[in-house]
Amino acid sequence: MTWDTVPISDLVFFQEGPGLRNWQWAEDGMKVINVKNILGDGTGAVDTSNSDKYISMSEFESRYRHFEVQEQDIVVASSGNTYGKVGRIKQSNLPLMMNTSVIRFRSKNEAKLNDEYLFCFLRSSLFKKQVEQFVTGGAQPNFGPTHIKKMWIPYPPISLQHSIGEVISTYDNLILNNLRRTELLEESARQLYKEWFVRLRFPGHEHVKTVDGVPEGWINTNAFEVVDVLSGGTPKTSNPEFWDGDIPFFTPKDATSSIYAKKTIKTITESGLNSCSSGFFPKDTLFITARGTVGKLNLAQIPMAMNQSCYALVGKKPLTQFFLYFALGAGIQQVKSRAVGAVFDAVIKNTFKVIPFTVPTQNLIDQFTDYVSPTVKQIDVLTRENENLEQARDLLLPKLMNGGIAV
Repeated sequence: MTWDTVPISDLVFFQEGPGLRNWQWAEDGMKVINVKNILGDGTGAVDTSNSDKYISMSEFESRYRHFEVQEQDIVVASSGNTYGKVGRIKQSNLPLMMNTSVIRFRSKNEAKLNDEYLFCFLRSSLFKKQVEQFVTGGAQPNFGPTHIKKMWIPYPPISLQHSIGEVISTYDNLILNNLRRTELLEESARQLYKEWFVRLRFPGHEHVKTVDGVPEGWINTNAFEVVDVLSGGTPKTSNPEFWDGDIPFFTPKDATSSIYAKKTIKTITESGLNSCSSGFFPKDTLFITARGTVGKLNLAQIPMAMNQSCYALVGKKPLTQFFLYFALGAGIQQVKSRAVGAVFDAVIKNTFKVIPFTVPTQNLIDQFTDYVSPTVKQIDVLTRENENLEQARDLLLPKLMNGGIAV
């Protein structure tokens, strides 16, 4: 069975934010959402905690009040290389208003169009394919309300809309539960690192004397001295034989908020890898983003290549990659806590000379690695499970929405 389709504008309220200028930004006031706040992680997450874009309250009240975002509004990125990312506004995101790169959606009438069903549709390939037909611009691709007015939405009976929303939300809830578990697992490992190597309450610490401010046998140094810093490279973009292969190609846009990175926007071929200066880095290589989103750390979940806007880090003995991940993360946080203004405009090799690094004894590093390895491996399993859930959900969604599968 297939459903009727109707113009989106018949059932959906949608609105693009205003075009704000640099001179309008204020130090505080009404926070402004932009495309970077929409995480695009498949769950509809929106993170405004680190946003520094504000409009003064007086200007908001006099000119922009009608652009204020409401709880449960659905927001879609409408410009940039990550156009089409979808998010859902929560109470914790508010108060908030829109920028021109974001379009918000909500049902005009819940009795006719269920908002959960609308949320499903905007994340489906049925919507994404329509967006691709209208996207304009090369360097800065975008689409807007004039294009949305020409788009359509499948329109099953309202009872089936609710059922479709419930089926997909089951997948979403499983994914969110796994995300929460990974966050708790990673936090437990971070706390263990702090307990042992920052608070210095490691096993047997009562019997170790302090020499030059650190336990005997430990060394205070910097990251540059204890890490091999490897560079990446990019194949020629003009050669199609180098692209869309089987090798993941990590860039700053692929950085995640968790330990592991696996999905990459771009992939390259073996000939593409051979044509550039990037190595083929094995699992658990530590990547740090050097430009764009600077200072993000991820372990490679599978072997992958890397562009020149990142560095690949391999710990020198006695360091292990799991120890390096937590230690370097703590070192970067120390730099940030002491810095005034921007911490890094870009990461260069000399940057690692200002990142403090304490090297404990090999025995203690090995003990820590033994403790956290099961935790990190469980995070690995959960992130792979989430990838499978997302693939299953995304395959199921269009079939539900076009009537190909009965609910």
